[in-house]
Amino acid sequence: MLAETTTTLESIRRFAHPRRVKLVSWNVNGLRAVLRKNFLEFLDQEQPDVLCLQETKCTPDEVEQLWPAHYTTFWNCAAKKKGYSGTAIFTRHRPLKVSSGIRREEHDQEGRVLTAEFPEFYLVNVYVPNSQRELTRLAYRQQWDVDFRSYLKRLEKKKPVIFCGDLNVAHTELDLANPKSNVKNHGFTPEERAGFSALVKAGFVDTFREFEKAGGHYTWWSPMAGARSRNVGWRIDYFLISAALRPRLKSAFIRSAIPGSDHCPVGIELS
Repeated sequence: MLAETTTTLESIRRFAHPRRVKLVSWNVNGLRAVLRKNFLEFLDQEQPDVLCLQETKCTPDEVEQLWPAHYTTFWNCAAKKKGYSGTAIFTRHRPLKVSSGIRREEHDQEGRVLTAEFPEFYLVNVYVPNSQRELTRLAYRQQWDVDFRSYLKRLEKKKPVIFCGDLNVAHTELDLANPKSNVKNHGFTPEERAGFSALVKAGFVDTFREFEKAGGHYTWWSPMAGARSRNVGWRIDYFLISAALRPRLKSAFIRSAIPGSDHCPVGIELS
């Protein structure tokens, strides 16, 4: 499913010093489904250097690999539950190494984390557990938040960290259309929001908020009642970076017009 990867010195140098590096993240809610829709068109239009996918819901041998040959792919699939969760990384430049999970067995059975080490930073692709409608998984989610943050800080001792994906939480009232009516709902509980605040307190920067302070910018919409057409959504997909990388951050964006999933792509550009 996943192997550690080495690379040539030449490709390391190309990725270490480009003029711009574009990183994109997208919860596709099923890669097989979005491949039948607009995935290849999106990839051709966006041209990311690295694309991180969440909720792939498949293994590599279950999809027809039609994407351009210059993308190398790495996968982390749910170990025990076929067609559930899953993450993948598409990259033009081979990482120094790729690893799965956060080194905690209780968290590493659902294919939720892929880490790619590049010369100047770690890139962590994450699909954070949902606390569920009746909050049946909230206690587990809180433990996940603590352990995932510890994993990021361990990586950061070696080099700066970028992490992205579906974090399954709207951090502030600006990050969802109806905050008052969702205070006790999964994705906007005080406990989940505190978990995000702890990431910020630990020194990680919410890249989109570095450029946009206003509300009304969302990355997920319920498929019910025309929520997307009315822009009644939540911002739950993010890029966060170590503070050391802030001087290199040139833009952060949300591709809200891209269809194909109930989430839309998000991304950043670094110098």
